[in-house]
Amino acid sequence: MNRREIAEQIFLAGVESVLPDKLISRNLALKGNTLHIGQKRINLDKTGRVFVIGAGKASAIMAREVEKILGDRITRGHIIVKYGHSTDLKKIKISEAGHPFPDSNGIKATKRLLEIAYEADSDDLVICLLSGGGSSLLCDCPDELTPEDLVLVNKLLVNCGAGIREINAVRKHLSGVKGGRLAGAVYPATLVSLILSDVIGDHPDIIASGPTTPDPTTFVDAIEVLDKYDIKSSLPGRIIDYLYEGAICKIPDTPKPGEEIFNRTSNIIIGSNSIALESAGRKALEYNLNAIVTEDQLQGDVVTVSEFLVDTALKYRNDKNEIKPVCILMGGETTVKMTGKGSGGRNQHLAMLCAGLLEKIPGITILCAGTDGSDGPTKAAGAVVDYETIIAAFNKNIDIQEYTSEFNSYNFFRKTGGHIITGPTMTNVMDIVLMIVD
Repeated sequence: MNRREIAEQIFLAGVESVLPDKLISRNLALKGNTLHIGQKRINLDKTGRVFVIGAGKASAIMAREVEKILGDRITRGHIIVKYGHSTDLKKIKISEAGHPFPDSNGIKATKRLLEIAYEADSDDLVICLLSGGGSSLLCDCPDELTPEDLVLVNKLLVNCGAGIREINAVRKHLSGVKGGRLAGAVYPATLVSLILSDVIGDHPDIIASGPTTPDPTTFVDAIEVLDKYDIKSSLPGRIIDYLYEGAICKIPDTPKPGEEIFNRTSNIIIGSNSIALESAGRKALEYNLNAIVTEDQLQGDVVTVSEFLVDTALKYRNDKNEIKPVCILMGGETTVKMTGKGSGGRNQHLAMLCAGLLEKIPGITILCAGTDGSDGPTKAAGAVVDYETIIAAFNKNIDIQEYTSEFNSYNFFRKTGGHIITGPTMTNVMDIVLMIVD
C-alpha cells in the first residue's frame, strides 16, 4: 500500500468515528422509563408528547438512531436533509432541500418543522438534531424579502471569503428560525438539541446558525460583514433596508443570553473534529507512523494555509530529533475567495496549491478532504497529492497555474488523479488535513 492509499485509510478511519448513529447511541439511551440524554435524565412517565425535529446533512441517520431507541414513544417529527441524504424512517418525516444554497423545498420544510415547534406544550419534550448544513436547510426569509434574495445573499457570502461566524451573523438576521428563534418557537416545552459540530471551537451558536442557542451577534454585526467584504452593492436595496431597520431597533433582534426562552433548553455537542482526529491518529499508528495531532482549528485562506502546510511538513522532515515517518494531523475549515469559473471546493483547491509547492520535493504526501464526503458542488471529498502530482500534470500537458487561476481543481484532479471519493458520509465535522512525511 503506497502513501496515498495509507493517507486515505487514515482519513476514512477519522470519518468512521464520527458517524451519526454511533454518536447518538453514545449520548442517548432509554433505561426503563428514564431517558438519558448526555448528562440529563428525563422521566418519560412525567413527560407529555415527544417530538423530533432537526436539520443538517447528518440528521437523517441521527433521526434513524433516535427512532431505534425511542420507537413509538415519538409522537411525530420532521427533519430536513440535503438532497440524496435521506433514509427510511417510521415516525419522523424527512424533507430534502438545497445545500449549500437554500431553495423553495427548504423554505416549505422549515414551515412544517416550525408547526411542530409551535405545537409543543410545557409538558412536552422536543429533541432537536442539528449538524453541518443546517444553515442552508433550515431556512426562511422575512416577509419583506423573497426566496431569491435569500439565495443571492447566501451565494455572495459563501464565495466572498468570509468565515462561517461572519456568514452566519448575516443569515441569522435574515431569518425567523435561526439565531435562537427556533428555541423561542418551542418554548415552554423542554428542548434538548443533540449537535454534531462542523465549526471551529464547537460553538453551538454558530453550528447550523444556532437555532436553539442565544445569539451574541446583532443587526449591526451583519451590516459590518457586508461592508467588510464589499458585497452591499451586489444586493437588492430591500435587504440592506431590512438590516438597517433592525439596527435601529424597528425589528426585534435575535434572542440573547439570559432570555427566558432558554430556561428549558439544553444544547449538547455529541461529535466534533477532535474526535475524528484522535481516531485518525490511532489508525496512523497501525501503519507504524508517528501520529501527531497538531491543530484542530485550522483556518484561513487556502493560499496562506497551503504555504503553512508545506512549511510544516518540511520542518518535520528536516528535524533530526523527530521520529519518522510521521503523520501530522490537522482539522478545521479553510476559506477560499472564488474569482474563477471552474469547478471544485476548498479542499481540492488547497490540495492543488500544495501540489504546486511540492514540485521536486519527494517524501511528503498531503491529503485535504471534507468529512461529509462533499467538497463544494462536486462528488469528491477532496484530494491527496505528492510531488508526482505535478509530474502527472506535466505528462498530460496540464498547466496547474491555469487550473488554479480558474479555481478548477475538480477537473485538475479528474485528469491527473488523486481524488478522494467517498460518496455522502452522512456526517460532517469540518475537514481533515493529514501529511505523511518520510
